[in-house]
Amino acid sequence: MVRGSLRIASPDARALALGMVPGMALATARAQLPELAVVDADPFADHGWLERIADACDRFTPMVALDGGDGVTLDITGCAHLFGGEAALVTEVEERLQRFGELRHALADTPDAAQALARFQTAPAANEASAIRRLGVAALRLDDEIVVALRRAGLKTIGDLASRPTAPLAARFGEETVAALARVLGQADQRLRPRRALPALFFERRFADPIARTDDVLATIGDLAAEADAELTARDKGGRRFAVRLYRADGAMRDLAIDSGLPLRDPPTLVRLFRERIDALADPIDPGFGFDMIRMSVPAIEPLAPTQLRLEGGAVSDEAMAALVDRLSTRLGRGRICRLTPNDSHLPEQGVLTMAAQDAPPVPVAWDEAEAGEPPLRPIHLFDPPQRIEVMAEVPDGPPHRFRWRRVLHDVIRFEGPERIAAQWWRRGQSRAHTRDYYRVEDVRGRRYWIFRHGLYERETADPGWYVHGVFA
Repeated sequence: MVRGSLRIASPDARALALGMVPGMALATARAQLPELAVVDADPFADHGWLERIADACDRFTPMVALDGGDGVTLDITGCAHLFGGEAALVTEVEERLQRFGELRHALADTPDAAQALARFQTAPAANEASAIRRLGVAALRLDDEIVVALRRAGLKTIGDLASRPTAPLAARFGEETVAALARVLGQADQRLRPRRALPALFFERRFADPIARTDDVLATIGDLAAEADAELTARDKGGRRFAVRLYRADGAMRDLAIDSGLPLRDPPTLVRLFRERIDALADPIDPGFGFDMIRMSVPAIEPLAPTQLRLEGGAVSDEAMAALVDRLSTRLGRGRICRLTPNDSHLPEQGVLTMAAQDAPPVPVAWDEAEAGEPPLRPIHLFDPPQRIEVMAEVPDGPPHRFRWRRVLHDVIRFEGPERIAAQWWRRGQSRAHTRDYYRVEDVRGRRYWIFRHGLYERETADPGWYVHGVFA
């Protein structure tokens, strides 16, 4: 809907041939072509379709970028020889992508030049430079007002602009026009920004005859893992994540990934983890007509410390624990196995973080330890939320003398405290939060509790509440 009227957003090839153009009013189009069939525009579905096309192009090069809402740019530098040259690569791209619909493509030295030729070239030219200079100024993809102003000034093609000094062009039509012209002509250093970050390492196998058996897939993963092991060994590093993409002959893809708690590069271990990943899939891998390419990538690598052996043999316990965590996380899911790590916070409930066991540890923070012979400073388990109790004290702001919790009366014979913990007054919304006074108490049965008074008497509240926050073992 534009200015109260329906407009054509994207006509197909037949509609374009009949004079339908983007932006045309739907009423005008139907007056010219009554049998015109229209559907509502769906930008989200269009973007998803373009993402699928980009995924299909990932088999040709990892340098794939989206261009607007209807274009994909591939950087095939160093990749064309794998397919027998640029012409053979273009032929395979056309065959692979024909199921997505009509395809227009072009080869050029820069991304902007390739997109301009693919979108606006109508006839072949002797060379790339001539083809670009013959394109209209609309190929620069500037604002409509600038394109109209250029045409009115008699500058109708990119060649017309290229023959003029840049300073007057920038003064009259803006720096954006000069920058776009430089990008198309290859005069500006322009890098393609891939839609996915390039992995640190990747290895792949292509098959003339597609494979379909799981054992063959795992055998290929083992071969790729051996290549990764050799490269990582040369760098004295290991991988924390290994991703495998299986490319089916019909263009569909399937992704598998494993994570490691410590840097890893051992091929048998990688194959075992990938086997467990495949066995744990809710839907089995459907090879269809078979996989004609398998790629393994190592997104991030880290230094791999040498493994220390005990005198009696065997690896250190950290290595064995990391292997166990990797197997369980692969089988049960990444977030199912967790570990606790200290957090630099004075609030008890925020002093410990729960994170996936395979995640890299944050900046190390030492655990608070009690002095030798002293009871622990904090209970091992804290109630979330703290549980309300009824307390009897000699004075309102004094230590507890007796308290009732879960309908049971506890007489206090020993206490330590208070340990005063203030609220996070520097944060928004916490300026009026109450102070806590914590006590470690012991009742007549020898049970020890960690309780606190919430709020300072007559300074923050007239009736402070009491809570039990944890129980000592």
